[in-house]
Amino acid sequence: MSVYVGIDVHRKRSQVAVVTKDGQVQLNKNVVNGSEPFLRLIGDLPPGTPVAFEAAFGWGWLAELLEDYGFEAHLVHPLRCKAIASARLKNDKVDAAILAQLLRADLLPEAWIAPAQVRQLRALLRHRVGLVRLGTSLRNRIHAVAADFGYDRSASYWTGPGRGWLAELDLPAASREIVTDCLAVIDGLAPLIDRIDGELHQHAKADPRVKVLTTLPGVGQFTALMMLAEIGDITRFGSARKLASWAGLTPTVRGSDLTVRHGHISKQGSAWLRWVLNQAAQTAKRSPEFAATYSGIAKRRGKKIATIAIARKLLTRAYHLLAEMQATSTNEPPRRP
Repeated sequence: MSVYVGIDVHRKRSQVAVVTKDGQVQLNKNVVNGSEPFLRLIGDLPPGTPVAFEAAFGWGWLAELLEDYGFEAHLVHPLRCKAIASARLKNDKVDAAILAQLLRADLLPEAWIAPAQVRQLRALLRHRVGLVRLGTSLRNRIHAVAADFGYDRSASYWTGPGRGWLAELDLPAASREIVTDCLAVIDGLAPLIDRIDGELHQHAKADPRVKVLTTLPGVGQFTALMMLAEIGDITRFGSARKLASWAGLTPTVRGSDLTVRHGHISKQGSAWLRWVLNQAAQTAKRSPEFAATYSGIAKRRGKKIATIAIARKLLTRAYHLLAEMQATSTNEPPRRP
């Protein structure tokens, strides 16, 4: 008999529900996270059994386990699973059973499960961003300490002369200790970021798509890798508009009768992709390709909206470049916009 599995994933334990083809709950049990406990529950189910779980905290290990043992993994989009969010009776048993029932009825709002190598690249890129942001935070802290005692320097604080200037400041003991500790951590971060940059450079050299994307204004190797890691397989999207919608760069629409209102961008999808596109747009908006467009939109709608518009244009161009590469490699005609 065909069965469907729903898993409500938590950090330490998860709820596993098994539902038969006719909708009967065959099993609904709480289990400690890990390969052995899960396989004791569902390991005897036939290969290809569909399993649904939400994109909650720490789901990567479960996706790999299910794929390794031949199950059909379905990652559920948590914000779109209204049947769970609006349930009057809400607990782990109910959530797991509803996931299995929605899977049985083919009503699941699914999210894409990125391959393990893509997830690893995402992790490395996000780790680098985190380290850089930490360094920026520490630099801002040093600026704040100096400003608190009326000190400022128009030139850099971090070059040789800048470090000498910081060392000569007349600061109380605690403030001096803060500056010294912040500088020590900043210096410790530098070799870590350099090492990661070397690894990312190797990734970029090995992926021909990076070279194509870096032809776009404002897009360097890091931005290209971030775009590729977040987008994943470009064939998931039937058009550039669908990619922009997935990235949260299209406006929200509220319609009633004959009235239609367009709001701000939806900000759904990958926040990392929107962030890196916004960073690229800061440079691209000054390029000859986009300067006139940016200027026109900025006059009508403001600079922030104009920058978002350039970010979407960059994403649209990236889509066509990647789709054309994919079509060329598979001898298929490129998709129309």
